[in-house]
Amino acid sequence: MKIDPTDRAILTALQADGRMTNVQLAERVHLSESACLRRVRLLEAHGVIARYTMLVDPVAVGIPGNVFAEITLVSQQQQDLDRFEAAVREVPEVMECYLVTGEYDYLLRVVARDTVDYERIHHQHLTKLPGVARVKSSFTLRTVAKKTELPLA
Repeated sequence: MKIDPTDRAILTALQADGRMTNVQLAERVHLSESACLRRVRLLEAHGVIARYTMLVDPVAVGIPGNVFAEITLVSQQQQDLDRFEAAVREVPEVMECYLVTGEYDYLLRVVARDTVDYERIHHQHLTKLPGVARVKSSFTLRTVAKKTELPLA
């Protein structure tokens, strides 16, 4: 799907406020309500709009800690990667997991209530994932920048 400037304006507006009504969105992007809705439905149908979600403040719900875990596997055979990836998706505290190049195989962002909670996650989950040879953890001290909106300009 070719994304034109109007589509980019729609996407930018919805990234900032996914709960805005079609009337508000149409006004913001200077389209009629029907044309705006048609474009949004097309963006959804083509998978450009992947889903709608809300963000929860982790501090407000008692999960203030972010830990980045560098995971090294014993083997990088495809079946080993597949097994690891299937298992890591099942760990609720793993918020993000990336296959990366470099000194380790995967980078995970793990949320934890505190260091004791992370020790539990490390012991019960991370070290028991299939094929894990090493886990190197780095605790964040504070969040400097965190964005949810892609730069579409």
